Amino acid sequence: MERIIDIDSIDELDKVAEAVVEALEGRTVVAFDAPMGAGKTTLISRIAAYLGAEDAVTSPTFAIVNQYEGRDRTIYHFDMYRIERVEEALDFGSEEYLSSGELCLVEWPEKIEGLMPDAVMEVRITVEGPTERSFEIE
Repeated sequence: MERIIDIDSIDELDKVAEAVVEALEGRTVVAFDAPMGAGKTTLISRIAAYLGAEDAVTSPTFAIVNQYEGRDRTIYHFDMYRIERVEEALDFGSEEYLSSGELCLVEWPEKIEGLMPDAVMEVRITVEGPTERSFEIE
């Protein structure tokens, strides 16, 4: 089932985060497809907060993965932007994370496309203007 949510400002991101969590339906991997600067990390911070994480969510651009503790589960936040070869993702244990059953939120999933499980939820972010975004949750 596909859902599209349009927002006019960052203040509306909480409703997008809630919609993403509600749409999981047992899936544990979410792939975020969006251009640089579209707000992937900002949305992930709202999803983590919605799930009870109290940590400051930052982009794991250099660390590649950050871990946050929610109320009921661990949340792994990946930024695959700097991955140049799939072997690099394998070297840090990406397959173990992605099959752990914990929530894995993946920025730049196309970098590890062959490693992503079949049951992936996709969130596409389209920039409509300076603060306007469209979110397609699938």
